[in-house]
Amino acid sequence: MKPAVKRIGVFTSGGDAPGMNAAVRAVVRTALHHGIECIGIRRGYHGLISGDFVKLDFESVSDTSRRGGTMLYSARSKEFMTEDGLDKAVATCKMLGLDALVGIGGDGTFRGLLTLANKGISVIGIPGTIDNDIACSTYTIGYDTASNTALESIDRLRDTMKSHERCSVVEVMGHRAGHLAMSVGISCGATVVLTPENELDYDRDVVEPIRRARLAGRTHFMVIVAEGVPGGAYDVAQKIKEALALDTRVTILGHVQRGGSPTARDRMVATYMGHAAVHLLAEGKTCRVVAMKGDDVVDYDITEALNMTKGLEKYGLEVLSDMTGI
Repeated sequence: MKPAVKRIGVFTSGGDAPGMNAAVRAVVRTALHHGIECIGIRRGYHGLISGDFVKLDFESVSDTSRRGGTMLYSARSKEFMTEDGLDKAVATCKMLGLDALVGIGGDGTFRGLLTLANKGISVIGIPGTIDNDIACSTYTIGYDTASNTALESIDRLRDTMKSHERCSVVEVMGHRAGHLAMSVGISCGATVVLTPENELDYDRDVVEPIRRARLAGRTHFMVIVAEGVPGGAYDVAQKIKEALALDTRVTILGHVQRGGSPTARDRMVATYMGHAAVHLLAEGKTCRVVAMKGDDVVDYDITEALNMTKGLEKYGLEVLSDMTGI
């Protein structure tokens, strides 16, 4: 069957996530397999406005899936949010002869794609963010790698905390979502895990779990704080010190969680999603977001996807409650 598109563009936008390169690779190679030409747009919407592009072929994406970051770079563009910037982006699509765009990123990326769709551009979104906060998808590219990176750092911290009988307060990324904190907290056996989704009561959620752990014989404590928690890790650490007179140290893991070679899971999910995105375009479908529903690859209308909501996984919360006693 002849594909509905002849030339497509692919770009990454917003925060980078391990596995984005694997998604780009899958888009390019699937497109070439169907006789579709593929153009890489560098620096996200900023590059789309300025016409920063590169022609991608089979060899140009070889050996990229194992690399962290994004080979197409990423940037945020305030200009794209203006009518003039949007018109420039549409003009670039016309100048390059692009029949469609594949955007890899988070909700902001999808909102940008929707504005382009309203201007007549065919678009497909792929969820790529370490925060795992895309409501329409149970899993997002980069989440597993970021979780493992944070876990490795926390395991190292635990060794030194045990040696000095300290309380370690570790802030992990996640923007306004606690998925990463919950995953890491369960995996490392944290004493306390704080997420922005749950209303915080310091006595109940922080002081008492640490006190119970000390009464049980533990002399070191690991507190995981999602970056969206009010006050952040430093405020939490100060209150712990005041309430329990503990030697408390703060570690902000920061952007180290975005880096590193993607895990097998991130490479595979990214490849599946990139493959599915091209197939949707080849079939003439547009304005869709590729997503994971359990282990299955599905797709949703972008507007429907943006209107969905996503809380912390209920079973994870139950496990966390039983493990920490909160």
